[in-house]
Amino acid sequence: MAKHNYDDWKALAGALTFRNQAWINGRFQDAQSGETFVCVNPATEATLAEVASCDSADVDIAVASARQTFDSGVWSERSPAERKQVLLKLAELLEQHQDEFALLDTLDMGKSISETSGLDIPSSIGCWRWTAEAVDKVYGEIAPTGNDALALMTREPIGVIGAIVPWNYPLMMATWKLAPALAAGNSVVLKPSEKSPLSALRLAELAQQAGLPDGVLNVLPGFGHTAGKALALHMDVDVLVFTGSTRVAGMLMEYAGQSNLKRVWLEAGGKSPNIVFDDCDDIKEAAANAAVAIFGNQGEVCIAASRLYLQKGIKDEFLAALAEAAKAFQPGDPLDPATTMGPMVDGTQLDTVNRYVQSGLDEGGELLIGGVRQHREGEGYFAQPTIITGANNDMTMVREEIFGPVLAVCEFETEEEAIRLANDSKYGLGASVWTSNLKRAHRVSRKIQSGMVWVNGWGDGDQTVAFGGVKGSGNGRDKSLHALEKYTELKTIWFRL
Repeated sequence: MAKHNYDDWKALAGALTFRNQAWINGRFQDAQSGETFVCVNPATEATLAEVASCDSADVDIAVASARQTFDSGVWSERSPAERKQVLLKLAELLEQHQDEFALLDTLDMGKSISETSGLDIPSSIGCWRWTAEAVDKVYGEIAPTGNDALALMTREPIGVIGAIVPWNYPLMMATWKLAPALAAGNSVVLKPSEKSPLSALRLAELAQQAGLPDGVLNVLPGFGHTAGKALALHMDVDVLVFTGSTRVAGMLMEYAGQSNLKRVWLEAGGKSPNIVFDDCDDIKEAAANAAVAIFGNQGEVCIAASRLYLQKGIKDEFLAALAEAAKAFQPGDPLDPATTMGPMVDGTQLDTVNRYVQSGLDEGGELLIGGVRQHREGEGYFAQPTIITGANNDMTMVREEIFGPVLAVCEFETEEEAIRLANDSKYGLGASVWTSNLKRAHRVSRKIQSGMVWVNGWGDGDQTVAFGGVKGSGNGRDKSLHALEKYTELKTIWFRL
């Protein structure tokens, strides 16, 4: 990707056009109802587009299209090597249009252009490429039966996948679902968040150009209580995959039970603990990571390390280093490559952040930096990076996911206490442990109830490594070969010899 300055990005943004209709069976079309919703730039509060607002009528049409295409075999019965070539072509087209996609996500949900251009879009391209290359390297099995039989265990595409994805990493989260689902041979109906639908609609257009048959991928912008609910209740959707809040995840499981018992794979909320022991050998590095882990992407991150647990002896030194590291995160125009924090995605999210900050102060916390920032109409939904000390696990802001740049700082004395406090949560997505003691690192990381634990770091990952959580943070895994397990049916075929 070419290096652009502030003026370059503004000029490119001014020339951008937006796809604003649903994508069904290979063409753009209005919602059946004719309804639309406003897509707003959260940095300026200006309208970007009026986007088709799909509901159950559109879901019925899209699912029927996906089912017909799946049953035809035009994609589901292609060889893995043939599907691979189409998805590699899509990755190539994404790379050619990566500036456009970086701008779409920055304008749509507010994250900094340096993050979309440097992380989100390259990672999405890498996901398409890696998954495409992996799909023809997944083998079936022959079971070790007696000599009078041959038992084959094969993996087949399942059918129609309903995918509901969030707004915080619009293209990346869609890619984590779409790449393995399509690579495995399924058809997909994707509902992007109504807060960030623009990149998914453009992606569908490029997928057609790459050679994906019409009807294999359908994109329905709309609200959760309309399009999302209809997709979850649909009797002809075989699998539902979701990234979003734990509250909505529970509702989707209920809808699956009320309909056809479709499998539901969930990547839900998080309230990740960041534990720093007094034998941490680099306080400044740990503090810098703690700042990134809560202020990066405005704190709108499911794995955000929003609970910081400091061993008592290093608390003062660490907080001084943390306050210094936090100075690097100041909200500003997300089209400026120097900006490290953009706005909250909308006014509702800004109000949520301010409400939790106030509750933390009301319940006895002390403000180290930041605080409530009053919104001025037309100036964007910007929040301040905020650190509240003197927190404890009984406080609302420590127990509930905020999804904003708000850090609660608690303290502990012993290793056992740190583990107990970290596990005292309904969530279990990510966790960090900082220590120079190798035995402690192994002990603590094994005892923490979390799908992912980082030792002396935060948020590190790779396409080869599974991503997901336990407890209220969901089930199943994105990324790695394990992602394909969600989108394939394991079939046993027994030959009596």
